Amino acid sequence: MKIFFILLIFFINFSQISKAEFILKKIIDLNNPWGSSFIDEDRLIVTEKSGNIKLVNVKSKNIINIEHNLNYLEHGQGGLLDILFKNSYVYISYSENRGNLKTSTSIARAKFDKKKLNFENIFQAEPPINSGYHFGSRLAIKDNFLFASAGERGEGMIAQDPTKHPGSIIRINIDGSIPKDNPKFNGKSDWLPEIYQIGVRNPQGLTLSPFDGKIYLSNHGARGGDWFGEAKKGENYGWKILGWGGTNYSGIPIGPKWKPGFTKAIQYWVPSIATSAITIYKGKEFNDWNGHALITSLKDQSLRKLIFSNLSDVKEEIIFENKIGRIRDIQVHPNSGKIYFLGGESLWLMEKS
Repeated sequence: MKIFFILLIFFINFSQISKAEFILKKIIDLNNPWGSSFIDEDRLIVTEKSGNIKLVNVKSKNIINIEHNLNYLEHGQGGLLDILFKNSYVYISYSENRGNLKTSTSIARAKFDKKKLNFENIFQAEPPINSGYHFGSRLAIKDNFLFASAGERGEGMIAQDPTKHPGSIIRINIDGSIPKDNPKFNGKSDWLPEIYQIGVRNPQGLTLSPFDGKIYLSNHGARGGDWFGEAKKGENYGWKILGWGGTNYSGIPIGPKWKPGFTKAIQYWVPSIATSAITIYKGKEFNDWNGHALITSLKDQSLRKLIFSNLSDVKEEIIFENKIGRIRDIQVHPNSGKIYFLGGESLWLMEKS
């Protein structure tokens, strides 16, 4: 019994030490930052929901405001959303002003220029909707395909209608054209050609794994039912037939957590943690995390690590919570592997102590 207690105390102390082996540093203050992407090892391009695009030097802390021509509307949860730099181009998702307070989750791209970005739309979610809710939206590029998440705008069962974009995962070519192997051309003739998967609610996390080449996403439930899972071609995550363990805000049940015929998530959270951006870690700074999913959250302001190589035994660890505010985005430095967050109204750095 004495040996057991000694081992227990050692385990608790070791866990506390291992969790404390990092420090968080504030880099700069921002105004409601939403998305970010590394241009190179020194420069990070950042969106602010209110409409600004900024180029931040993470070493010198110098900030450049970049002009742009986006026809956006900041309405509720909408504004400038995710941003992604790849091969000299900048891709952005945003709530586009479609007139009469109607907006859509739209995607545009521009050749990178540190003075002005002249964007051209390559996708618009149809139909435009008068709502300030649930735009999504994250971006990820795999090969020459651009994946994007489009929220269901608070319209519930629209996510089950493949003739409408809201509530789906989008897959287009990086120039905006349609891949010839999308579901519409492979047995889903009633689906819109850009749709890759349906049945999501408000997916604010999307990432390409550098290990297995799969696209993973996170999704807000309602009152509970947040989840992390894989994007799967032609499948359906079930919103609003399924509630993923959550209920409506009124307390009325939505539906079962899962049932056959729908995509099953890898991890669920009830009550809600308000899942946000995600990444599959690859880097030197925290090399024992390689291949693990890092999940950020808004509600409990946490960073969580998932080991999900064995889907029947997913292990979760809370790395920290309530330290840097609501965490909106996460980026891993391309060389050092240090981690950068958009948390609260600031850009933060996480590194080993």
